[in-house]
Amino acid sequence: MNSSKNHQRVLALVEGAIMVALAAVLCYIRIVKFPWGGGITVLSMLPIAVYSIKHGIAKGLMVSFVFSLIQLGQGVIDGLFGWGLTPVMLISCILMDYILPFLVLGFAGIFRRSGTVGWLTGTAGVIVIRFVFHFFSGVVIWHSAGKLWEGFVTDNEWLYSLCYNGAYMLPELIFTLIGAVILFRVPQTRKLFAPAYSSN
Repeated sequence: MNSSKNHQRVLALVEGAIMVALAAVLCYIRIVKFPWGGGITVLSMLPIAVYSIKHGIAKGLMVSFVFSLIQLGQGVIDGLFGWGLTPVMLISCILMDYILPFLVLGFAGIFRRSGTVGWLTGTAGVIVIRFVFHFFSGVVIWHSAGKLWEGFVTDNEWLYSLCYNGAYMLPELIFTLIGAVILFRVPQTRKLFAPAYSSN
């Protein structure tokens, strides 16, 4: 019995590592990269959501936390510490732009016992919450305003952040849900969820 549990634990860890690696790679595959920042990736959030749906929130949060650290690492490489932020603003940026928005992906499995509808609802919900973090970061931390694209200029920080973050998060939401529907409709894929799903 203990051997079986150890095997399942190891398998879950291996699957988690694979999903984090897959999500990290997909982050670099962008359908669109906007000149003002941000871009639309190829289903980069779906592997984390799928893992949470299969293994539950606790394991999902562990995996999403690792993913958030990878995103933070990329931010550091992109010059996070050279952006002239005060210590308080830097900590706020780390939390609001990196740790919390990606950590929340681990909650995708919150409705996993409700079948496909619950899987899609959980996935959509965490993406919306991620958007909310980025949106408030744009307003509270960055106070962003000005020109986004030709013909659109605003000094309203709320509108600017809504458009800036919505420009990539809305397509990300749509594409992720389409990918999830396709994934969850394939019989072989649904079977992959069954063992962990039925045992919890």
